[in-house]
Amino acid sequence: MPRLIFRNANLVDGEHPARPGMTVVVEGERIAAVGKGPIASRTHADDRCIDLGGRTLMPGMVTCHFHSTYDELGATPEPFGLDRPPAYQALRAARNLEKALLAGFTGAVSAGAGHDIDAALKLAIEDGLVPGPRFVPGSRDLSTTGHANDAVPWYWDLHAWGAIRRCDGPDEFRRAVRDEIKRGAEIIKLFVTGGHGTRAPKDAIEMTRDELRAAVDAAHERGRLIRGHVVNKRAILMAIEAGLDVIDHADEMDEECIELLARTGTFVAPSLFFPYTFMNRVGRGLGFTDAMRADFEQSCRVLPAAARAGVKLVVGDDYGAMGFPHGLYAAELELYVREAGIAPLEVLRWATRNGAELMRMGDQLGTIAAGKLADLLVVDGDPLADVRVLQDSEKLLAIMKGGRMVKDRLPVSEPAVREKRRSGAEKR
Repeated sequence: MPRLIFRNANLVDGEHPARPGMTVVVEGERIAAVGKGPIASRTHADDRCIDLGGRTLMPGMVTCHFHSTYDELGATPEPFGLDRPPAYQALRAARNLEKALLAGFTGAVSAGAGHDIDAALKLAIEDGLVPGPRFVPGSRDLSTTGHANDAVPWYWDLHAWGAIRRCDGPDEFRRAVRDEIKRGAEIIKLFVTGGHGTRAPKDAIEMTRDELRAAVDAAHERGRLIRGHVVNKRAILMAIEAGLDVIDHADEMDEECIELLARTGTFVAPSLFFPYTFMNRVGRGLGFTDAMRADFEQSCRVLPAAARAGVKLVVGDDYGAMGFPHGLYAAELELYVREAGIAPLEVLRWATRNGAELMRMGDQLGTIAAGKLADLLVVDGDPLADVRVLQDSEKLLAIMKGGRMVKDRLPVSEPAVREKRRSGAEKR
C-alpha cells in the first residue's frame, strides 16, 4: 500500500510541546509510525515523501458546540428553526459543515438542530455524498414550556417543532430523549437556564432537578451523550450532580464548580467568542450587554484556574447567530489566548485531544501517534508561536481526514516520481 511520509516536521501532536525534525508515516487511513529522523528510510516507488521544511504537522481540530443549521439566527422574527423549509436548512447545514472541515476542523459535535437534519447530514458525510468532518449529530433543544426559546406567543400552537421540543415533567423528558435518539441524535441538547445571549435571565432555572435527572438517565441508558445550556452556579452544580456530559457556557463557574468538574470529568464548552463579538459589534444599546460583559470577564478570570485543575475544556460556539457567521472557528482559539491568558499549547489541547475525547474517539483521534486515525493538518507556520496562523486558509497547506487529503497544496514527491519513471523504463 502506498504511504505518505512527512519528514522534517515541526510536530505539535496534541499532547506535548513542539518537536522539530520529526517524521510521520501514514499508511491507509492510519498513522503507521512517528519518530525522529529517517524512520522510513526505505521508500517504495508509490510512496509520497514530503519534506515539510519545519512546517507544523498537527492533529485535526474538533469544534464541540456546532449548530449546523444556524444562519443569522435572531436577525429575523421567524420562529426558531422554522425560518426556512427543512430541505433548505439541510443544504445550509451541509455548507456549514464543509466550512468547518476546510478550516481544519476534522471533527464536530452538535449543540442542537431541528428537523433531524444533523442525523441525515452525518449519514450523507459517511456515504461520501457531501464533504464534512466526523460528526456527532444533535437533537432539537429540549426544555420546558415558556423557556428561553419558547417565548414568542404567536406561534405557540406550532410548538416550534423545527428546533425546540417542549417537555414538562420527568416522563415527558424521558420520552422526548428516547424519541430524539430514535431519530438519530447522538447528543441531546437541553436548555437548563436562560442567560448567555438568550432573552431569559441567567438566574432562571428552566428545568427541575427531577426533569434533568430523567433526561440524563434516558440518554445514558441508551448510550448517548447529553449537554445543556447552563449559566448560573446553582444550575451548574445541579447539572454536575445529575451527570450531564457537557456544560455549555458555565458563566458562573467558580472554585467549587471547578473542583467538581475536574473530579467528575464533565466537559465544559465556554463559548466566549460569541458574547465577545456580540457585545463589541452588534449588541450595543440592546440593554443586556453590560451583564454579558461582566459574565465574559468573570469567565476569562476563572478559565486559567479551570485549565490548571484539569477541567476538560473544549472549543466551539454559536456560529451562525446574528452577526457571528460560520467560518470564524479558528479565531476562537486566539480569543482564549489573548483575553483569558491561556497558553496556545493548552488551547490546542482543547481543540484536539479534549475534542476527540468528547467524541468518544480519544483512542483514535486527537493526538499524533502510531495506530491512530490520520486526521492531520499541515500548517505553514507555528501555532504555538502565533495561534492566529490557523485563521489563514492559505497557511493550511494540507487537511487530511482518515488518510485522505481534503485539501492538498503540498509539493509532489520528486524522489518517488523519479523512482516511478526509472521503474517504468526498466520494465520496457
